[in-house]
Amino acid sequence: MRTAVLRMMAALMCVVAVCADVMPMQDFSLEKMAGKWYLLGFASNAQWFVEHRDTMKAGTAMFTPTEVGDLDLSYSNLNTDGTCWRMTHLAKKTDTPGRFTFHSQAWNNDNDMRIVDVVYDNYALTYTIKTKEGVSEVLIKLYSRSTEVSADLQQKFTQFSQNNGVLTENIVILPKNAECPEAAANPAS
Repeated sequence: MRTAVLRMMAALMCVVAVCADVMPMQDFSLEKMAGKWYLLGFASNAQWFVEHRDTMKAGTAMFTPTEVGDLDLSYSNLNTDGTCWRMTHLAKKTDTPGRFTFHSQAWNNDNDMRIVDVVYDNYALTYTIKTKEGVSEVLIKLYSRSTEVSADLQQKFTQFSQNNGVLTENIVILPKNAECPEAAANPAS
């Protein structure tokens, strides 16, 4: 137990040291980011993630730019019982292209999301600092335009996550999953 706590503290110190250095990619294009993405990779040392990582599966995300430069984010995951988990956020633009902020009503946390690497017709890496009650956690996500992840892309995601303080065992390529049917009603935020 002591070793696990020490490893987690070391990882947290590393995360705190690098959070300020992670910037969005240069020449970010909000319009090219638009459309459907598959959420295929997840990395975080957050306790909630550590407790649930083995049961998580791939999901879908829709990124929809607004007229004022914000980003509507809609997520969905098909649960094992056939129901769908859905969530939406309106990510507000900042003065830095590729950086957005939003408050999650569902989780009651503030989010600072940066799109750190993207090839618009292939993949995107996001780095989000989630803060709740003064405690910050890092969440790194790998999105793809297809349901497949190449070995090179997995390595890139793993390396980026490790470089930003995530423990190797907390870097997950999510198992494939069927998609939710289109929503008939507005999802919860």
